[in-house]
Amino acid sequence: MTGSQGRGRLAGKVAFITGAGCVGPGWGNGRAAAVLFAREGAKVFAVDLKAETMTETVARVEEEGGTIVTHLCDATDSAQIEAAVRACVERFGTIDILVNNVGGSAAGGAVALSEERWQAQLDFNLTSVFLTCKHVIPVMEAAGGGAIVNTASTSGLRWTGSAQVAYASAKAAIIQFSRVTAVEYAPKRIRVNTVVPGQMHTPMVETRLAGQRTGGDIEALLAARQARIPLGFMGDGRDTAHAALFLASDEARFVTGTELVVDGGMTARCD
Repeated sequence: MTGSQGRGRLAGKVAFITGAGCVGPGWGNGRAAAVLFAREGAKVFAVDLKAETMTETVARVEEEGGTIVTHLCDATDSAQIEAAVRACVERFGTIDILVNNVGGSAAGGAVALSEERWQAQLDFNLTSVFLTCKHVIPVMEAAGGGAIVNTASTSGLRWTGSAQVAYASAKAAIIQFSRVTAVEYAPKRIRVNTVVPGQMHTPMVETRLAGQRTGGDIEALLAARQARIPLGFMGDGRDTAHAALFLASDEARFVTGTELVVDGGMTARCD
């Protein structure tokens, strides 16, 4: 996305983005959202667990002249999230947009997955969303409104090729969490929607998933993932970010409590 010109669709907005780093170089969902939102005029408060994951994110935003501030935080810890939200408000005055990108999968079905791993997956993928909303919504309510975009996965809609029952359950729950929260807070002019990415080619795929699924054979993993996509190619974090941008922008002012699937047609297949 380097070098592209924004249209100011988020001018004057403050965006709190979790998972804004990435496990490697390239376009993860959070990094792409941070760069794109900054390009469109938002002041970005970028949150992640480790500083080094956000180095490229910051560099990409700054080389385009955007505004970004980073904050280290464990998104599964309520006190740390509360502190991050307070820091954002102290720096920028408010929070207009919340984008939740924290997440990741663990292999294992109902029998194979340990109870400890099950709980850790729910905390990582689902509780993190609950906690950010818990602490950000009061800020939005006081400001007269806002937009929340939660990141789920097509694993929350259908079988996507491997047993990852905790991840799938958490991502399905994010969709319903977003729906009920959207209805509750619609009178407060707070919109809540979900972007649902499919088989994306992000740095996490090569860094983590290849070892889990194909014994480290990255090409085999990529081929298997691409074979499920009717469009014949995999998207990346930029595709997720563009969907999130629409849902966060005033162009989606009449859109709440719904999902935008970004998967190249995969979930529409019958097989």
